[in-house]
Amino acid sequence: MEGKTCPFKIILGSSSIARRNILSEMGYEFTLMSADIDEKGIRKEKPEELVMALAEAKADSIVSKLQSINNQEKDEIPTILIAADTVVVYEGVVREKPANEKEAREFIRGYSGGHCATVGSVIVTNLKTGIRKGEWDRVEIYFHEIPDEIIEKLIEEGAVLHVAGALVIEHPLIMPYVKQVVGTTDSVMGLPKALTEKLIKEVL
Repeated sequence: MEGKTCPFKIILGSSSIARRNILSEMGYEFTLMSADIDEKGIRKEKPEELVMALAEAKADSIVSKLQSINNQEKDEIPTILIAADTVVVYEGVVREKPANEKEAREFIRGYSGGHCATVGSVIVTNLKTGIRKGEWDRVEIYFHEIPDEIIEKLIEEGAVLHVAGALVIEHPLIMPYVKQVVGTTDSVMGLPKALTEKLIKEVL
């Protein structure tokens, strides 16, 4: 954005620090709002359908919050709402945030010497026109053997307890054990840059 004034405002509908960092890296200024949804109440057979449904629900929740706060029509420039969701898929099973340390440990042990995938969605809504576009993105991640002491350190530190599938490939402790990422790291972290840019353009 090279310091140009942006012709639209952005709301990032997420409390994720990683998503916030990625959107900042893309050069955008934005405000934050989080959605109040019952993620466990939304169930779909396929991971791609699940992440799309969850991001839709987040977007809808924020749109209804905003409608009770103000009326978008008064704004000269459009406001773009970005909502996203990511799940980890391991051996065909969707993994969300681990319930506890024991589950986080089991998750990470499973990745050791194996592989998993992330499926992430992005839904972008132009709040002025109501136009909404969304897509999903899949990334495959292959691991070397992860030593038990590394797994214990990760759990002790706690970041893995708050992310889907206890998966943090950008973490300095785990990076040496990531063999290959087929796709983009920003997608694994929750917001694929290229897809987000494309969807922003489509709704403007």
